[in-house]
Amino acid sequence: MRLRFQKGDFIAIAAVLLLAALVFFLFLPKSHTPGVRADIYQNGQLLRSVALSRDTEFTVTGTYTNTITVKDGRISVTASTCPGEDCVHCGPLDTPGRSIVCLPNGMEIRVSGEAGDVDFAVG
Repeated sequence: MRLRFQKGDFIAIAAVLLLAALVFFLFLPKSHTPGVRADIYQNGQLLRSVALSRDTEFTVTGTYTNTITVKDGRISVTASTCPGEDCVHCGPLDTPGRSIVCLPNGMEIRVSGEAGDVDFAVG
């Protein structure tokens, strides 16, 4: 006995593929918003404000040293001499309301700007 596809089978397969494509495009990372920037603080003092639209790299020194990289519209701590390096493991950020903190060095990066559809970020 040989199985054959019926017209309804093709419709069901097409619907599943269409749904998968819709979910993919809904969760696809959005392009970088030009108005997004990051403010870098150390011990509560604003050290620098950078636009995420421009690639750059710099260091923040204090008790420890953090290397901060802005690339492709995202900011991250790419190297750190602090114990644990939790700030490095945060990964790159580009969403307003998110932040990276290095407690041993007293450094914080706050992403701000045009939030789009994000009211707040947790985590």
